[in-house]
Amino acid sequence: MTTPTRHFLRDDDLSPAELRSVLELALAFRDDRFIRSPLVGPRAVAVIFDKPTLRTQVSFTTGIAELGGFPLVVDGKLAGIGKRESITDTTRVLDRQVAAIVWRTHDQSRLEEMAAVSRVPVVNALTDQFHPCQILADLATIAQHRGGVGRLAGKTLAYVGDGANNMAHSYLLGGATAGLHVRVGTPRAYLPDPQVVADAAAIATTTGGSVQVVHTIEEAVAGADAVATDTWVSMGQEDEAGERETPFMPFRLDSAALALAAPDALVLHCLPAYRGKEITAEVLDGPQSVVWDEAEFRLHAQKALLSFLLERS
Repeated sequence: MTTPTRHFLRDDDLSPAELRSVLELALAFRDDRFIRSPLVGPRAVAVIFDKPTLRTQVSFTTGIAELGGFPLVVDGKLAGIGKRESITDTTRVLDRQVAAIVWRTHDQSRLEEMAAVSRVPVVNALTDQFHPCQILADLATIAQHRGGVGRLAGKTLAYVGDGANNMAHSYLLGGATAGLHVRVGTPRAYLPDPQVVADAAAIATTTGGSVQVVHTIEEAVAGADAVATDTWVSMGQEDEAGERETPFMPFRLDSAALALAAPDALVLHCLPAYRGKEITAEVLDGPQSVVWDEAEFRLHAQKALLSFLLERS
């Protein structure tokens, strides 16, 4: 019997037990970056970018090389996937030549169309709806600073800012899968997708976590073990920058807001950050900030994820 190909398109594509396994491997990779080499050969991994990138490109290309492989970086605009050539036809070309496909693209449906026909693992490197590799890095960062993966369950993670963006959706799903109590603090006009909230709530019933959407930063942050935020203007929303500042300003993460969290609360930001907007410089650069560890953990978490998917496909 042929083993089904495993994909990672959204956070709940990993079960709670699988998530724990990936996170534990991520911490192991942090301690020894060459403990596994599933891509030795080297085998190529296609890394496709339809959107601007820094951390994603650096962490995936470095990680694939450290796993013994060759990162085949593809400019999505030049490839014209879905325009010059259909997603299905593109996938049929790629999956005969590469061990996995990593795609940073726009709508989630594009990724799902690729995964439906791909014979190799497809990884979501960011879509408009989800950013699951970032949440793997965030959870690994929290685990590293709080005594291991086994200490994640029961912790409270507050996310403040745009509740309708990909980070909010992935915090809900990934946090619930890890057994966290996830609070999303956002204006009423920027709510998460109700189906994502429902999916996360269903997962939380099995892991002991919980999900909650609130509408003040005080409700979100109170007593939290980790506080995360993100830019108020995601890629593709640049024309909305002016109108977004007023509703989101009450959700800016500053020292007064952070003081409401647990005394040793960790500060997370997926970057790029805009000091003085969604977060103040004193918080981003302060002693509770772990954003640089978080950025590094993109490397370790994605190596762990690729190892997991390749070993099971």
